[in-house]
Amino acid sequence: MVTLLVATTTDPASINPATALLAMPGWQPGPSLQEMKSFSIQQVRLLQHDKSIVVEDDLDRRWEDATGEVVDEVIFFSKHTAVSNRPALTIHPIGVPHLRDGDVPPQGGRPGWAAPPDPRMGPWLRLLKKIAQSHNLVPEFEITLEATHHGPVTSKPTMFIEIGSTEEYWKRLDAAKVVALLVWEGLGLGEGGSIGNWSSANDKRRVLLGIGGGHYAPRHMDIVLKDGVWVAHLLSGYSLPMEEPSQTKKDIGGTWRESIKAAFEATKSAFPGGEILAHLDHKSFKSWQRNAITGFLGEQNIKIGKPNDFY
Repeated sequence: MVTLLVATTTDPASINPATALLAMPGWQPGPSLQEMKSFSIQQVRLLQHDKSIVVEDDLDRRWEDATGEVVDEVIFFSKHTAVSNRPALTIHPIGVPHLRDGDVPPQGGRPGWAAPPDPRMGPWLRLLKKIAQSHNLVPEFEITLEATHHGPVTSKPTMFIEIGSTEEYWKRLDAAKVVALLVWEGLGLGEGGSIGNWSSANDKRRVLLGIGGGHYAPRHMDIVLKDGVWVAHLLSGYSLPMEEPSQTKKDIGGTWRESIKAAFEATKSAFPGGEILAHLDHKSFKSWQRNAITGFLGEQNIKIGKPNDFY
């Protein structure tokens, strides 16, 4: 079982962390994959290509087909953009579960699809904050989760690690170094063991599936920053399209049901044996939306958790 790291040479916030990681001892050249270079250390493979980070679909399956190695997880390095231009280091799951067949995803992926979320996301968010603080990037950089969005298509547990939010920060070598250290320590490539390995034998088996709120999921974040909390997909409001009912149309239209089901099923596959609890950002919903969502969760036998249920 190998971890597949993916970087693109077209993005400084992607290739710089990869370069910083490759500067650490022990790497060897690996096999090429359709003209993409790779590097190898222990059970980790780093793959470099020269396209947009969101367009190379099925790299996990393609690596398995080419090498015979089973991919356990996929971790992408990327830039982050934000209207605020605020410097940030972010982690997030991927998918576009709210899109319908025929829709064209604006940033890769496949309509209705959500990748299995990498179980390391919660533990690594907390580790990222610790490393960033020790390298004096906090409070200049915000350390945050992002909601589920964009591609590329994968079928193994996946996360993105991003540097934001403008070209000035994408090129920051101190930020790239922090991301490289996160991966080095998180995968146990140095002296310590790896961090964030899921097992159904863990004492804490409850997994947060975030529903509602904005892109940076602040109410879910407050919980995930606590030790021992596991986090999966985070569906912000834009991933839960809901059409308000009327006197003539009682049903609440939109793809919100499909989005929740896709995220839940992907989470189940990533956390075998876990107890998945939906955590709602109640204040982000109108009462008719909240009632519809809680009713649907009940129909699907998806339990709802309060903050204290996750600690």
